[in-house]
Amino acid sequence: MRPITFHASRPKKMSDWQTHFIGEAITVAYDQPPLYSKRPDCPARFTWRGQTFVIVAMLERWQDYGRRGRMAQNMQPEHLARAAERGSWGVGRFYFRVQVEDGRIFELYYDRAPKNADDRHGAWFLSRELVRRM
Repeated sequence: MRPITFHASRPKKMSDWQTHFIGEAITVAYDQPPLYSKRPDCPARFTWRGQTFVIVAMLERWQDYGRRGRMAQNMQPEHLARAAERGSWGVGRFYFRVQVEDGRIFELYYDRAPKNADDRHGAWFLSRELVRRM
């Protein structure tokens, strides 16, 4: 099942949400694998702490090509602006705000940074759960 865009119950302001930080690695699965592994689409489901969550709606998506830590210092200023718009190898995150089957809302992201020289793939993380304030 492919996630659909859903806007009906999304509040306009982040102040309408209470945030529960998670910051843990997850595994994701697709019904059809993304064309480019370093520029992924929203997954169909993810597994966190042994439980699988089926994504029924992608509420929002965005990317951040900001360079962090020592990576922020290793580029000439004229190239840094262009890289912030398009990204560069191993730098950047793709964020997805999703709703799962039971109605819970999570933010997950794919970090393009390679784990090491032998494993050049990035990793998926569950950033936080968002709960509507009462």
